[in-house]
Amino acid sequence: MKTAVLEKGLIQLVRGVFERSRLVWLMILASLLLSGCVQYQVGVNFDNPNHGEIVQHIKLGERLTSFSGDSAQEWLNSIERRARQLQGKAKRLSDQEVTVTIPFNNGAELEAKFNGFFNPTGKKTSESVKSPTSELPDINSQMRLAQNNLLLLVRNRLSYDLDLRSLSLISTNGNLLVSSGSVLDFEFSLNTPWGARSVEQAENSIHPEISQRGRQLVWKLQPGEINHVEAVFWLPSPIGIGTVVIILFVAAGIYLRYKFMPAPVVMYAPAVSPEVQKS
Repeated sequence: MKTAVLEKGLIQLVRGVFERSRLVWLMILASLLLSGCVQYQVGVNFDNPNHGEIVQHIKLGERLTSFSGDSAQEWLNSIERRARQLQGKAKRLSDQEVTVTIPFNNGAELEAKFNGFFNPTGKKTSESVKSPTSELPDINSQMRLAQNNLLLLVRNRLSYDLDLRSLSLISTNGNLLVSSGSVLDFEFSLNTPWGARSVEQAENSIHPEISQRGRQLVWKLQPGEINHVEAVFWLPSPIGIGTVVIILFVAAGIYLRYKFMPAPVVMYAPAVSPEVQKS
């Protein structure tokens, strides 16, 4: 009787060790196969206060598309559809890679298009409910841009909050496979003609990589965490500069008018007859 109990306990122990070892090997295999599977780069490029572009580059690893080709393609297709809805363009470079360009004309339009792209509010159809993309976890994304016009210059303060806590773990059938930090590569960049300064006062602020003499700031966003990005930059004000040019042009015209031309009283003075002059 004792032998049977010992054998049963031994079998349970071996089975438990095997199940734990299988999970460990599954995690190692997933980390090797899925390393760098998704590269997502988002950039905001400013030319001036009245024009810029939202640029995105998404690249999926070949191993990921081979494991879930239909889901990956549907996700890329949804990105292309959202870009076209916002008057943008999408270019498919391959089955695993796509670039998106969405123009904007002012700060309010940048906020609306950026937040609208990452937080679509359209009605879900029966097809979208069954779509693999509808099973993706919710990601809270919010961008704000405050602009202050100081006559010749416009001061811009851009802040971006991205909550990636829903992507902290990747699992299958309730079993942890691998941390998403080794699978997802997120980047957010800001490009300005005069350079920008990072503001790192918030609790979840990220320090950026600075290049091109401060004209480009790149933040590495961390999956599984709340990411806060904030920067201040200056841009020339076309309206302010145009107003100053008009004022200077009018002032120069008035100066030249009275400097090199006779006064109106002299030009239109009435002629005096000789009789009046002799008297």
